Amino acid sequence: MFLRRQAILFLFVSLLSTLSIAGGVATMPVRVGVLAWDDMEESEIRWSSLAQGLNQRLSQQLPGRVVELHHLDLEAMTQALQAGRLDFVVTNPGHYVTLEANSGVTRLATLVSGPLTDPGHIVGSAVVVLDSRSDLHSLADLNGKKLAAVSPDAFGGYQLAWVELKRIGLDPELDHPHPLFLGFPMTRVVDAVLNGTADAGVLRACLLEKLEQKGVLRLGQLRVLSPRPDVAACKVTSRLFPGWAFAAAGQTPPALSRDVLLALLSLPPDVVGQSWTVPADYHPVHELLKELKIGPYAFLRETGWDALWQRYWPLLAVLGLVLLLWGAYTFHVEHLVQRRTRELRQLLDEHRQLEGKIQAGQQQMDHLSRLSILGELSGTLAHELNQPLAAISNYARSLIRRQDKGNLSTEALRQAAGEIASESERAAGILGSIRAFAKKRSQVREVHDVVALIREASSLMSGVLSRASVIVVSHELTEAKRRVIVDPLQIQQVLLNLFKNAWDAQQASGIDAPIEVAVAREGERCLVTVRDHGPGLTPELEAHIFEAFFTTKPDGLGLGLSICKTIAEAHGGELQVQDAKPGLLFRFTLPLADAPPAHEMEHV
Repeated sequence: MFLRRQAILFLFVSLLSTLSIAGGVATMPVRVGVLAWDDMEESEIRWSSLAQGLNQRLSQQLPGRVVELHHLDLEAMTQALQAGRLDFVVTNPGHYVTLEANSGVTRLATLVSGPLTDPGHIVGSAVVVLDSRSDLHSLADLNGKKLAAVSPDAFGGYQLAWVELKRIGLDPELDHPHPLFLGFPMTRVVDAVLNGTADAGVLRACLLEKLEQKGVLRLGQLRVLSPRPDVAACKVTSRLFPGWAFAAAGQTPPALSRDVLLALLSLPPDVVGQSWTVPADYHPVHELLKELKIGPYAFLRETGWDALWQRYWPLLAVLGLVLLLWGAYTFHVEHLVQRRTRELRQLLDEHRQLEGKIQAGQQQMDHLSRLSILGELSGTLAHELNQPLAAISNYARSLIRRQDKGNLSTEALRQAAGEIASESERAAGILGSIRAFAKKRSQVREVHDVVALIREASSLMSGVLSRASVIVVSHELTEAKRRVIVDPLQIQQVLLNLFKNAWDAQQASGIDAPIEVAVAREGERCLVTVRDHGPGLTPELEAHIFEAFFTTKPDGLGLGLSICKTIAEAHGGELQVQDAKPGLLFRFTLPLADAPPAHEMEHV
């Protein structure tokens, strides 16, 4: 009541002063914006002494200057500064730092009040609870509880308590504890704690003690959670920060700022013990706002990891899921690749083993085929060997008879010995050819004259058959042009098979005709053709002639031509049959020794 009367008296005096000045000198207002953190009426009462004192001091130094107080909330003060309607502002530390960054205000003085006289340690928060709450002993016990405060923008009435909660792992923004903002006056927070609407409340420093002194609260009815032992003037939960700031707007003339500052510092403490002193360091306030990411540091909410997570966590979750699925897919593919690689290696090993077995089987089949041919020729082979053996026997007995009769001459002895040697060499030659042909060995590739191979096979044929057909070889190639790269024994095996089949066909028909062999070049290969004059084959039989175990002979195995076709293909060619009318024509090709390599032929 007393304060209201003082305010009315001040307004009346100010009005008289203004009227008196109007009669003489024109007045120029000094516009001071005051943050109305409480309701307007309370704000006018609290700062009335400030306006009165400044007017008294400035009336002597700056005649015609009158202080005008404008009680504004946070948003209105910011708009007034931006519009240039204020020369000075009086506001709390947090709001001052925001205005300093956004509007360019400059602090001139710091407010000290009551028992707290250090300008750098004035503003603080006390988190109060009912003394009867045995479950609440520290800030950590507020997890899951309700916390009352006047406003999220209140520096001492909320933000200082907020930062203390964050430092112990609690955050009212995440409802730990759940905040209840009740608005001004701050006694609403006290009422909420008393009636159980809230479990705890945030009060500015020393307000609890003042309410107890005035009798509004019973002594010990409320207590402060986690009081700081380094503050003796009153119980607080938070650290203490600089007091309210008196700051000049960016466009305020420096001379006016100097005169107002001198007047401000010369004011005595008001009725509630408030006074102004040199400006404190507001750097701790910057650090606090940066930690909370509010005020001039609100942009950190947009760029910080927490903000990015809050904004993009669905996208990051999807990306993480995609990466997880991709990793799982990659692992699965890698597993499949490794398994497939093992399977391919196993298949390659099995393929190489199978190739080795096939090659060994092919060699075995070649050997059996040669033995089969010799078996078919065994009947005539005995006859052919009997002839030289009989001749040797006759010559030997003739020598014995002549020796017994005493008419063995030197000339007769020489003649008989020569015939015996000739016939024995003939028999040895027949046996050597058979032994070489029947010998089992590995495949080779050598350069040979194809005509020489044909003649060797022809000689072997005539050597084992008493009535072998004449084999006629025709060609127009020089020796250098008919050299081939082959396995000689395999090619002789093919030729001997073809010769034997041709002889059998002509014998079955009673035809005594030569077997014709022709050699020519066909592109980059050597072409060999073998023709007989037998009855030939029907188209049905001709279609199966190269099949294994297919034969038209009653005592044949059906392997000869099948193996011959395999040998021709192993040399890069093929074995074909044509109807020659009369007879059959077999043709196969062999690689020439003077032909360019395959990769060179591709570029020709």
